Amino acid sequence: MELKNFDNILSRVPKLADPLRVVLAGSDGENMLQGLFQAQKEGFVQPVLVGDRARTMVQLEKLGLDKEPYTMVDTPPGHSIPHAALDIIKCGEGDILMRGNMPTRDFLMPVLDRKNGLRTERIMSHVSLVSIPEYPKLLALSDMTVIVNPNPNQKRAIIKNTADALKAFGYTRPKLALMALVESVNFNMPDTIEAQRLMTEHQRKPFADCELWGPIAYDLIISKEACRLKHYDCPWAGGGFDGIIAQNLLSANTLVKSWLIHAHAVTCGAVVGARVPIALTSRSSPAEESFLSLVFCAVLHEWRKSQHE
Repeated sequence: MELKNFDNILSRVPKLADPLRVVLAGSDGENMLQGLFQAQKEGFVQPVLVGDRARTMVQLEKLGLDKEPYTMVDTPPGHSIPHAALDIIKCGEGDILMRGNMPTRDFLMPVLDRKNGLRTERIMSHVSLVSIPEYPKLLALSDMTVIVNPNPNQKRAIIKNTADALKAFGYTRPKLALMALVESVNFNMPDTIEAQRLMTEHQRKPFADCELWGPIAYDLIISKEACRLKHYDCPWAGGGFDGIIAQNLLSANTLVKSWLIHAHAVTCGAVVGARVPIALTSRSSPAEESFLSLVFCAVLHEWRKSQHE
């Protein structure tokens, strides 16, 4: 099973007895509100808005959403919006956390703080799903938001989180590429050495339910013509990979932003490995990405629940 694009992604959300409660931290973000209320219109979420009531009401009225049902948790000036949102999750009153109108650092620092109760035994990482016009299917990319320079243990966790996110959509043994600057091992290029070690380790004793290949350069991941010209032999190169594991946050973040700006890609993203899925997109992203990220989180939520039943 493969996802060719985002057209039918909503069909991947299982039928829910009750809508999932989405806790939006920073509730005066225009695009986040539009995406969230679109998800409510589709019937699989209900909004819990956490933030400044006055600013939020201005946005809701501007968007024509003020008459729609929602729960408002007013957070007066001087009070921490992320902590208020996390308290709701800790009390069992929220199923999905969503970053709203606030800087990524201000949102993630409390989320990553173990004493706030969102951490599990797993390492958190961000997974993007991207539709690129010239790639034949959706492509996952990790990690562009959470772990700046992952060590080998964190890289294994990123690989497992990415594989699990794809499995939630029905993939069996997703094919992941360990991206590096070049496709051959070079002792002056640590990313190539790490990729080879991870692949060798995975072949001997798999640490994630996926196929893993690397090191491999970006052009070979994407282009059949590059593979032909370089005489590169890999069964999934040139359009067959389901996801890319980037060297670090800088390379992943730059790659996805280049896709968005230059290739007019469509993307969505979620932080996985926490007690609940976390919808996290750029504050400058269109409402569609917020909506798709909530679909992503709803699929993750129901898949995780099925794994524990």
